[in-house]
Amino acid sequence: MAAPKKAVLGPLVGAVDQGTSSTRFLVFNSKTAELLSHHQVEIKQEFPKEGWVEQDPKEILQSVYECIEKTCEKLGQLNIDISNIKAIGVSNQRETTVVWDKLTGEPLYNAIAAPVSPGPSDPVAVVPSGSSVPAAGTSSVWLDLRTQSTVENLSKRIPGNNNFVKSKTGLPLSTYFSAVKLRWLLDNVEKVQKAVREDRALFGTIDSWLIWSLTGGANGGVHCTDVTNASRTMLFNIHSLEWDKDLCKFFGIPKKILPNVRSSSEIYGLMKAGALEGVPISGCLGDQSAALVGQMCFRDGQAKNTYGTGCFLLCNTGPKCVFSDHGLLTTVAYKLGRDKPVYYALEGSVAIAGAVTRWLRDNLGIIKSSEEIEKLAKEVGTSYGCYFVPAFSGLYAPYWDPSARGIICGLTQFTNKCHIAFAALEAVCFQTREILDAMNRDCGIPLSHLQVDGGMTSNKILMQLQADILYIPVVKPSMPETTALGAAMAAGAAEGVGVWSLEPEDLSAVTMERFEPQINAEESEIRYSTWKKAVMKSMGWVTTQSSESGDPSIFCSLPLGFFIVSSMVMLIGARYISGIP
Repeated sequence: MAAPKKAVLGPLVGAVDQGTSSTRFLVFNSKTAELLSHHQVEIKQEFPKEGWVEQDPKEILQSVYECIEKTCEKLGQLNIDISNIKAIGVSNQRETTVVWDKLTGEPLYNAIAAPVSPGPSDPVAVVPSGSSVPAAGTSSVWLDLRTQSTVENLSKRIPGNNNFVKSKTGLPLSTYFSAVKLRWLLDNVEKVQKAVREDRALFGTIDSWLIWSLTGGANGGVHCTDVTNASRTMLFNIHSLEWDKDLCKFFGIPKKILPNVRSSSEIYGLMKAGALEGVPISGCLGDQSAALVGQMCFRDGQAKNTYGTGCFLLCNTGPKCVFSDHGLLTTVAYKLGRDKPVYYALEGSVAIAGAVTRWLRDNLGIIKSSEEIEKLAKEVGTSYGCYFVPAFSGLYAPYWDPSARGIICGLTQFTNKCHIAFAALEAVCFQTREILDAMNRDCGIPLSHLQVDGGMTSNKILMQLQADILYIPVVKPSMPETTALGAAMAAGAAEGVGVWSLEPEDLSAVTMERFEPQINAEESEIRYSTWKKAVMKSMGWVTTQSSESGDPSIFCSLPLGFFIVSSMVMLIGARYISGIP
């Protein structure tokens, strides 16, 4: 019996989507952007000490190979010829730091992890003036905190208010970014120190480690990164698009261990093993930049919001590098070709988004599953004047008040768990508006609509609330894999591959679900101003270290302690005199 004829679908493009909790490989049709098949493998996190988060780089690499092989098997079962896969793109968790031996290919230490999304217990970033503000976009769940003392020591070396780190990188001096993780490795891991002395060490973020390994590793692997990942290291000058010698000197990082910086769309090298041996790796973007490309936010002023544990908002500011006066980060959005212009973005994060749903489930027990919050909110359709400010460990952009704490206010006897659930969803939307308002003030481009992706976008109540509170349409693509799609688009568009056109007239029309505002502008503003009033109530809550630590001692006030002790003595004396047993 003749073998069934393979389906002809035109050029296909694969995408590695490597995150903190899982690795995936997805294959798209370059002409229609249709997702044809994918495979996912979960990744372990290791917690060797409290506040330390690590991952095994070899496990991450093996998961990529496994995902590629399994996806190719699935394509075979669908009768799709894998020889049609013409390119591979890489999207990755940003800031996570790896150092390995270029002669053996062995990691010299575990990858020091960075957050998948912002979360409830952000550390402080020590800024040059000596004041402390919470670091933008950090996560208690995934963030490794070991470098706090490194940041504090580095901050003392910056004279006065000379914030040369931010002026060159767009980033605050923070535990979040790769430079301080690398500095910690150089200070504390003997194997890393020895390899640097012997000129055997290579540094990279996860994209660098994967591309080097997949293109041959110790046998000629290509040591490179792209501009979006380089811009998150705190060693990269986002103006000159080069490793900055002054920053390398400040952090004490030898330039010889750093990867070559390339554009986000060009052929870096060829796969040297596995089912896709010989296929070029030709796209590379940090995950949030990949989502921006996947959402096709190619024009100035277009923005996307990814709803996860927290939210990541990126606004394309075009070829102009915009610095924020409202606590946002300036970052490289993409550079889609060696000879193409670089585009920049403002980035802001909402600390608590999906995390508030988990808090309602795990801490209060008013829902049994994350999906149940939509059902509860739908039952009432209003918060009935209840407002929830989830400032569990302070307020972030645009307030930067670490003394704030979470509050639920506006409660009446009528308030029930449905109203609190509704208020929790509103809180995500109000926080998003505050970030977008800050972006509008910084770049002066009012947003006409917001493009959204991420797990929480399946909640239709949330999406409608977001449209009402922003008072602009919210647009959600029917194909949710925007991060992987962005990496695939960059790979397929690379010179020498050329199977994916990024010209506006050639981009596939993506089916969108659109949520229009359903309330009037006045009501939207009233609700937003009431939210701001609630935010003010949450501020300045923690006044001393002792109150935060919850010291219940009534004797911390000497006059009060004396009064209580003397009263007890008088009471005991009176009972004794009166003969009461």
